[in-house]
Amino acid sequence: MKILGFMGSPRIKGLNGKLIDSVLKGAESKGAEIKRYDLIKCNIEYCRGCFRCVHENHKLPIGKCTINDDMTDILEEYHKADGYIFATPVYGVYVTALMKTFLERKFPLFYREKGESEKIPDARVPADFKKKASMIVTGNASDEYEEVMGDPCFDAFEMDFMMEQVDTVDKLYVGWAGNLSNDRLMEKLDEASKIGMRLVDNIEKAHNGN
Repeated sequence: MKILGFMGSPRIKGLNGKLIDSVLKGAESKGAEIKRYDLIKCNIEYCRGCFRCVHENHKLPIGKCTINDDMTDILEEYHKADGYIFATPVYGVYVTALMKTFLERKFPLFYREKGESEKIPDARVPADFKKKASMIVTGNASDEYEEVMGDPCFDAFEMDFMMEQVDTVDKLYVGWAGNLSNDRLMEKLDEASKIGMRLVDNIEKAHNGN
């Protein structure tokens, strides 16, 4: 079993980095192979909206993008993985530009016939909800603002997961990101570790038909 973590903060050693590491270590403690992608370090260009990746080569598991950058290899690994962790701070009441660019460039995972602009694309290889994902969002606003600050980010992730037929296991919003006490940080890191463990448990159950 392989779990991939995608970290959308430009601050590699910041709160998001600590939280995603805890999730991945929790998954690793249950026997999963793990890998973390820091999107700030990846060469991912903006989607150019040409639609060739979704309109052509429908028999391929991943459409061919006209851009030659790191997303080609990332999507190959994404396609083969069993589970995912997405983490982002809130920037402008949404995911970061790093994360938004990554989400847009996942478009080759889908297909649609030309002229079918009225419908959302279909997954090239539907996961049939056997693959699982968990999400972390951090914001400076306190926890009571999760609906305003966290939900738009969770919705961005879950739209893709819905189309891929990937099931969501956990969503964690951590408020007061810029002013966390050490005790609260330790509490959230422990919670994140348990999210990683639950992710592996849920994937195993799905693979066993439970």
